Amino acid sequence: QLQASGGGLVQPGGSLRLSCAASGRNVRINTVHWYRQTQDKQRELVAANSGIGRISYADSVLGRFTMSRDNAQNTVYLQMNSLKSEDTARYFCNLNVWTPSTGSRDYWGLGTLVTVSS
Repeated sequence: QLQASGGGLVQPGGSLRLSCAASGRNVRINTVHWYRQTQDKQRELVAANSGIGRISYADSVLGRFTMSRDNAQNTVYLQMNSLKSEDTARYFCNLNVWTPSTGSRDYWGLGTLVTVSS
């Protein structure tokens, strides 16, 4: 199960940090993807980590967003700086998680709303 948090209302130029935690014992996070979906249902892959160290970002957020992970806490983060109104969307984490009982499975967080407005 994934718990996503960190969204909210922020002014343009501000920052937010989203987090997504995987619950359970003996959890290993393999791959991480952050998506966002705007009100008109356009979905965009914002950041992706293949699990072997390489992280890629959408051009629209490159240089402003940073993905990181804390394997000890089974938590991934999306640090968002210099936010713009066009970053307004619901953000979702998608993790491929391995546990001894389930093997590797994909999970989606419920989504957290980010609103950038003055």
